[in-house]
Amino acid sequence: MKSKVAGIVFIIGSLYYIIAEAISAAYFNDSIFNTYVFHTISELGIPLLNSPLFWLMNSAFILIGLALIFSNFYRFRDFIVKNKAIFFILTLVTGLGVIIVGLIHGGNPLTLGYHALGAIMAIFGGNVLLVFISRSMGEFSDFQKITLSLGIIGLLAFWIMFFNMESIYMPVFERLSVYPLVIWSFLAGLFLVKK
Repeated sequence: MKSKVAGIVFIIGSLYYIIAEAISAAYFNDSIFNTYVFHTISELGIPLLNSPLFWLMNSAFILIGLALIFSNFYRFRDFIVKNKAIFFILTLVTGLGVIIVGLIHGGNPLTLGYHALGAIMAIFGGNVLLVFISRSMGEFSDFQKITLSLGIIGLLAFWIMFFNMESIYMPVFERLSVYPLVIWSFLAGLFLVKK
């Protein structure tokens, strides 16, 4: 029963995030293609005229952060066989980072530093968490291999993004570094529901 509850929370959190971002992008003050390619995810959460559904995007950040913390602590932790303390720390860093991004938007110069810190905690921390999870479970099955692949893709995209912050395509690298954790949350949900 615990596995199903945690799995459903993971699935809801990840699907809500994808749907909320798509809807927020559709109502952003640009074409949906341009929004995904030339505007960062954080821009969708800034309460200005460009993003009338900023509250929807911010709620998605908060929900997926809470889902990650809840499901990892409530049930997924039972599948981690070594270094559980590091798993808990990385889960908190990642989950709280995503929540900070949702609570403190990037459009205010006074709070931009906190938003950036939350983003690094969420993106870098989340992808390190995936790599760590893949090496800390009992067996290196297909789920762990997918987890490792997602973490590596996310870290590579984060690295490219970090050194290309001025590029007009930086939002593409941002999404490539964020989506691995969202995809993993959905897959982890399926993994737990099947258990």
